[in-house]
Amino acid sequence: MSKPKVFEKPTGVKDYLPEAVVKLRAIENNVLQCMDRWGYREIITPTLEFYDTVGVASSTEDRKLFKLLDRNGTTLVMRSDVTAPIARVVASLLKEQPFPIRLSYHANVFRAFESEAGRDAEFFQTGVELVGDASSESDAEVVALAIASLQAAGVEQFKIALGHVGFLNGLFKETLREHQDAQRSLKECLLNRDYVGYRETIKSLGLPTGVQQELEGILRLRGGQEICSQAKQLTADPTAQQSIAHLCEIWDVLKAYGVSEHVMIDLTMIGDISYYTGMTFEGYAADLGFPVCSGGRYDNLLMHFGRPAPATGFALKTNRILEVVSKRPVEEPKRVLIAYTASSRVEAFLQAKRLREQENAVVETRLIADESIGQATGRLVMTKLDNETYSVGGIVYHDVIEFG
Repeated sequence: MSKPKVFEKPTGVKDYLPEAVVKLRAIENNVLQCMDRWGYREIITPTLEFYDTVGVASSTEDRKLFKLLDRNGTTLVMRSDVTAPIARVVASLLKEQPFPIRLSYHANVFRAFESEAGRDAEFFQTGVELVGDASSESDAEVVALAIASLQAAGVEQFKIALGHVGFLNGLFKETLREHQDAQRSLKECLLNRDYVGYRETIKSLGLPTGVQQELEGILRLRGGQEICSQAKQLTADPTAQQSIAHLCEIWDVLKAYGVSEHVMIDLTMIGDISYYTGMTFEGYAADLGFPVCSGGRYDNLLMHFGRPAPATGFALKTNRILEVVSKRPVEEPKRVLIAYTASSRVEAFLQAKRLREQENAVVETRLIADESIGQATGRLVMTKLDNETYSVGGIVYHDVIEFG
């Protein structure tokens, strides 16, 4: 294997240049401020966790974890999500805090994908966890907050697809009790939006016509509140019926929030997180094929850490949102260049301090020698671009001040 060149980096990771970082930080800050206004307090968890605790409890397949050994031979993992680390904190450092607990976070997470998949090995998430409340009110709260967060991030056109893992589990239990492998195959097809493969798998099972029609019928269960009544007629399984009733309650709360126009019920959606136990949802922005947010209920995760409790939450995929809003202009702060000679250093620095504190300007200082000053004018060599900006050495400033 050849040695990598000094400018190369591992597959799946990116460099973010200053212009992109400005936009990325604006997204993060706006979203975290939105979450704070909803009562969610920010938490920071470590990049490294023990494999035997957080690694095992995480939603990520073992083969997709980045693992390493510490000096004692203990296996560590780089966090693949933030939900499992927060569950650890809630069960330990926050074990005396009463429920419900509302926490927010922003972090980079790591997953080892096949190189030919073209997916990021490191990406950014901004999200919340609401722990200790099993009600439909809490599920609706996180969906409504996801909508508010997408709007705060600058995503203007999007749709939230709302589903429930219990509906499919109940339907498959009723119709495919003896076909466990087929259940897994059908769920995999739905997860990948492979509806042709879904229909072909059903046909290959040789099921009675009525059962086959029942299973194919879920592909039409996408729309508004009317989907709830249609789904209730499709199956009599108690688990599926309870799941639909829960979704109906969530929808009613979202109507009260005034955000149901952004939501559609999609009972083909099962979510790609293994620990989901109830409601799941994904947010899709216009003109982007990948979800920009995802979330759901995970009532069994905290028992792994010794403090059983219901929980629900979501995460925005911040770097994907950057793709959506990256072409939009960002309001630039006032940028000033102060050029000074050695003899005027104190005066120049005092002026720079004043501008930074009082006018919230971005101020750069530059020492100039006599030969850097234009002979005819005694000023720094620069080009006036328009009534408001100047170019000095290819960098644009709103003002240029010279001392000396």
